[in-house]
Amino acid sequence: MKTHVRISIIAFLTIVLASACSTREDTTVRSIEGTYFGSFTTEASKNLPVALAGNNTANAIVTRKGDGQIEVHCYGDELDTTLLLDFYENNDSVMVCLSGNQFEHMYGHMPAQGHMSGGMMGGLENGETQWMHHLREEHQPGDERFGGFDMNNDTFGFSLKMMKGELPYYLKFQGVKQ
Repeated sequence: MKTHVRISIIAFLTIVLASACSTREDTTVRSIEGTYFGSFTTEASKNLPVALAGNNTANAIVTRKGDGQIEVHCYGDELDTTLLLDFYENNDSVMVCLSGNQFEHMYGHMPAQGHMSGGMMGGLENGETQWMHHLREEHQPGDERFGGFDMNNDTFGFSLKMMKGELPYYLKFQGVKQ
C-alpha cells in the first residue's frame, strides 16, 4: 500500500512539473507569436550612412517552429526573408539567437550539444536566466547580439548583418505587436 501511494505521488509530481515547464514555454511562445508592424532602419559600420532604397515600412510574422525555436518572416521593400531563431527568457525580455548552421556561420562553431534550442535547459546557475546561460555556454566575449522581444511593451527588434558592395551594415527591424 505504501509503495502504491509513493508511486502515485511521484507520478503526480512528475506530471505537475512537466506541465509547469511546458506551460511556461507555451505561454512565452504565445506571448511572442504574432504580427509586428514597424520599420527598417540602417546602421553602417564606422558610422558611414547607408540609405534605404524604398519605403522603410516592414512587418515581422513570428510563429512557433519547435521547442525553443521560432520562425520570423520579416518583409518590406528592403528585404523579404525568413529566419529560424532560438529564443531564451531573460527577465522581462525574450532574447533571440541564430540557430544551427546560421549560428555556426556567424560565430565559427556549432552550439554545444544539448543546447540547440532555447527551450528547457539544465545547468542554470543560481539566479541565472536562460539567456545568461546561453551566453555563458555558447558565446565568446565580443560576439554580436541581434535582438529580441520586450515583453512589457510588446515590441520586437532584430538586426540583420548585410553588405552593400564592400560596405557592411545592419538592417534593423523594430516593430510593435498588433
